[in-house]
Amino acid sequence: MKAVFLMGPTASGKTALALELAHDFPFEIVSVDSAQVFRHMDIGTAKPDREILASVPHHLIDIIDPVAHYSAGEFLTDTSELLPKIAGRGKIPLLAGGTMLYFKALSEGLNELPRANKAIRAQIDEKANRLGWPALHGELMAIDPITARRLEPADSQRIQRALEIWMISGKPLSELLQQKKKEAPFDAVRIALLPSDRSVLHARIAKRFESMLEAGLVEETESLRKRFDLDPAMPAMRTVGYRQAWQYLDGEFGKKELADKGVAATRQLAKRQLTWLRSMENVQQFDCLDPALHRKVSDFLRKTLDE
Repeated sequence: MKAVFLMGPTASGKTALALELAHDFPFEIVSVDSAQVFRHMDIGTAKPDREILASVPHHLIDIIDPVAHYSAGEFLTDTSELLPKIAGRGKIPLLAGGTMLYFKALSEGLNELPRANKAIRAQIDEKANRLGWPALHGELMAIDPITARRLEPADSQRIQRALEIWMISGKPLSELLQQKKKEAPFDAVRIALLPSDRSVLHARIAKRFESMLEAGLVEETESLRKRFDLDPAMPAMRTVGYRQAWQYLDGEFGKKELADKGVAATRQLAKRQLTWLRSMENVQQFDCLDPALHRKVSDFLRKTLDE
């Protein structure tokens, strides 16, 4: 089974290109985006609108509420079930997005780790509220010093996950990571959209964030806060854009600083994505700023998918 990976930094045009390619090939689009999995988070995730979602089959969008957690392991489990079904319909999975950890998981496989347990996470969070995350980091050091040494004492998300795994399995995370990984059930054709001029990508990012603010990013965040029992440490609210909107709503800074901080955080995200992409092997690179991008990628896929 073949699958196409369409990867790139934020604002590189992945969504638009995926839709164009879906009219050239029998593709079903699978979102590789750790934020688009959340329902009711539309503006800040640049989620395709209903008309677009209806025009081409899309998957792994709007599957959980913002209070939930969704890990790379859960993504791998979901795609391992989903991709064979797409192939069984005579279609080709087109996995498009910018969450590089998910692509890494698909390419290299992941260790089989316990699924998230809401009750156990609540216990850990309650303890952290009383003692502080550095104290829990100390507990992790006693349980799993290999993992603890690579984490900062304030890295709440990873400390929580490592302690959760210990409480569920009775084994340290470092031991489980030594186990054999699941192998990918497909042959991947990897495409990366990279900018020939970083300054143009930065300009796109600034324009995109400004458009999100105009479209109601702050109001969307405010609505989420009223509708769900959220806090800023949750993965959904740590997403770029929502994090800054949350801080703005809490009065930490004004509108001008909101825009500046949002753009700066998005640029940092793009930088990390580009670093991941340049470290990946067997990737066909295309200039995301090339006016002939669609034609060139389409020509490449025609040759590659026929092989």
